[in-house]
Amino acid sequence: EVQLVESGGGSVQTGGSLRLSCAGSGFYFDNYVIGWFRQAPGKEREGISCIKKIDGSTHYADSVKGRFTITNGNDKDMVYLQMNSLKPEDTAVYYCAARRALGLLLAVSGFDSWGQGTQVTVSS
Repeated sequence: EVQLVESGGGSVQTGGSLRLSCAGSGFYFDNYVIGWFRQAPGKEREGISCIKKIDGSTHYADSVKGRFTITNGNDKDMVYLQMNSLKPEDTAVYYCAARRALGLLLAVSGFDSWGQGTQVTVSS
């Protein structure tokens, strides 16, 4: 059974940083793309970044490009999202998700398995 667990959320002030972690189990990570998504209250879930585990290639949404960095962990079953220069509009529940197909796409419908989410709150 594929399982994903996010951690690292919290509350920061504008301009602050957080690092989110996604721990996977129950599947062979190298055959997947791992994505980070977020959902703010009253808004649709938004794809923000993804990484192809096998070669580390990445893709970012314009809203986070230059501020967020997705990386593979030294532990092969981990993916991280470093978030810098946080803004109040980054406030949301952040989810990691896995897709078996290896295209670097950020469509919510393309991802098969989801974690439970972690809250990120950025205050002004």
